[in-house]
Amino acid sequence: MTHTVDFDTVSTAGLESSPVAAALAGLRANEARYFRNKYDHVFTVEPADDAPEAVAWVHRILQEEREIVISSRPLEATGFQVENIRMAYVFYESGLSVNVMYTVDDPKKRAVGFKLSEGMEVPEELASRFKFARQKSKLAGTIRGSFFVIKNEY
Repeated sequence: MTHTVDFDTVSTAGLESSPVAAALAGLRANEARYFRNKYDHVFTVEPADDAPEAVAWVHRILQEEREIVISSRPLEATGFQVENIRMAYVFYESGLSVNVMYTVDDPKKRAVGFKLSEGMEVPEELASRFKFARQKSKLAGTIRGSFFVIKNEY
């Protein structure tokens, strides 16, 4: 069942099994606020099992670009397009959020982003490959993030 992410009243609905559920909910709400403010887009998510295309697309890009397999269980996902950008998000039980930003008409503006919820360790599959910068968020506390540029077509 699809639900709209509320960034005024942060809810852990759908993320309860995460050991950092409150921080992950804040991270999810932070993304929802960004898309509402920048694109006037209503950010919705659904259980990962109900969004197999979005999850498969993200996992394919991770595997083919960098041979990365996320060990944590996907809890929620979403896929949508704003303007000329195809987006997908997967929120994992560990507190990790992975997003793909894929501009439809400009191959130079395509990337995968990783965000770590406050209180979680860097996943083993990412620890030796990426450095994570910190940013503060009123909704999510301290977010650590990193990214890589997508080189192929998907």
